[in-house]
Amino acid sequence: MAHLTGVEPRPRIRHNDYSPLTPPPLGGWTPTLSASVVIPAHGGQHRLDLTLAALAAQTYPAHLTEVIVVDDRSDPPLRLPDLRPDNTRVVVVPPGGWGAGHAMNAGIAAAEGEIVQRLDADMVISREHLEALFRWHHLTDYLVTIGGKKFAEEPALTPAQVHEAVRYGSPEDLFDPSALVSSSTEDTIRRLDGLRASKNPYQVCTGPTVSLRRALLDEVRGFDPEVVRGQDTEFAYRLAQAGAVFVPDMAARAVHLGLPAQRGEHGKSIVRLVEAHLAHRVPLRRDLRKEPGRRWLVPYVEVVFDVTGADERRIVAAVDAVLRGTLTDVVVTLTGPWSSLEGGRRWAPGTEAFDLALVRAAFGHDARVRFAERAAPTAAPVPFRCTAPVDAPPAPALLERAVKAMLEERIGLLALDLPGEGTAVLERTEAVARARRLAAPGEDLADVIAQTHGVRHAAASEFEKLPTTAAKPAAPAASQATPKETPQETPQAAAKPAAAHAPQPESAPQRRRGLFRRS
Repeated sequence: MAHLTGVEPRPRIRHNDYSPLTPPPLGGWTPTLSASVVIPAHGGQHRLDLTLAALAAQTYPAHLTEVIVVDDRSDPPLRLPDLRPDNTRVVVVPPGGWGAGHAMNAGIAAAEGEIVQRLDADMVISREHLEALFRWHHLTDYLVTIGGKKFAEEPALTPAQVHEAVRYGSPEDLFDPSALVSSSTEDTIRRLDGLRASKNPYQVCTGPTVSLRRALLDEVRGFDPEVVRGQDTEFAYRLAQAGAVFVPDMAARAVHLGLPAQRGEHGKSIVRLVEAHLAHRVPLRRDLRKEPGRRWLVPYVEVVFDVTGADERRIVAAVDAVLRGTLTDVVVTLTGPWSSLEGGRRWAPGTEAFDLALVRAAFGHDARVRFAERAAPTAAPVPFRCTAPVDAPPAPALLERAVKAMLEERIGLLALDLPGEGTAVLERTEAVARARRLAAPGEDLADVIAQTHGVRHAAASEFEKLPTTAAKPAAPAASQATPKETPQETPQAAAKPAAAHAPQPESAPQRRRGLFRRS
């Protein structure tokens, strides 16, 4: 197995098909990366003791592993049992928040490992669990690995029994096999070829055993502490927008103590809270955004205009054209020398600064319009970005139609030739983020996107007669514990190559060149 050293180029994985990666056999390789297992916990001392007993029997080297239990204000406070991994400690959450996300951030801040593992405090994991997940991170650094799990009513167990069974056998030996309840997450993983055929694999990343490289975690700034339910899915969505690849490994077996919580009226209420959080933060969940008049925390599409040198009338016309479009879930970013308006200067009529002042006065109180000196490297967490000339804003239905085509064709970049001169570029955030991660210095990002997601070049007029109504939204998921993919995410659709929908002309590589370069 080749270990990632920073010298070898990262593998260029297409969509979520991680087939080019070959993990080493369990027990047949030498780990080198340090790891931190972070366990958020609120009460449940006995179950935590069982979890730590299983962790004490892992095949991943103990000298490379630390365990951090984050006590989310348990009463009485949590304590460390005698049977635990050697390098285990307890940290207490800081004031100012509560919930698993807030606790995870506290544990991450204390963690020192190159790999961070999020593990629930009521999991009995197999002896190879950590090794199975961590072996992938030795291959490349933009993976998120997901362990398997089954559910069981908690029998009468002691930590010593758990440690003995895990060390010499399997955690399933502790439970009645007929009473184990399969996870719907595992069903989805199998149905979508181990997520290789999934369009939005983040949807099954719902905890309670997930690992990733620390650098990737820091890039997305950890968990959103305001999301007290559904925080794992929201976190995974942001990882997807950062270009991550999601790898489930069912060799990382585990038993979750207790049956799924999303049952009965209480469970339904929790699901409603989860969906309220995700509706604002996960724009790809179109089924949760059924009210067209709403404004959402994270919009669906960002439209960028470079307004340098443009007069006020042209800028206002471009912004109004976007805001009047059929796709209302948008934000407009105007890039230009806005700093020229700072410092209390006077702006003479007829100057560029005066026109910019007029524009800022017109849109400064509209949350759908943003002002920036330059565009951010990617639109994250917004999933799509359109960059267009200020004199050629998208036609009313163009954004809706073009985004729909990108979803159906699974492409990462769509370059549209506009009437007259000019090109509008519609990009998928996850594709650009991955290309920025993988591109060699000076390499055109569009060439990398062509390898990982696909690129298409077309005339804008091609989209003029397409229907403007998007595909029917999916029915709301029954619970966070039963992940479903939206209608655009079926295995059949995922199996179709993008080229079958939109073959590129022979000159496409030349026409793409210069659209992006790695900065």
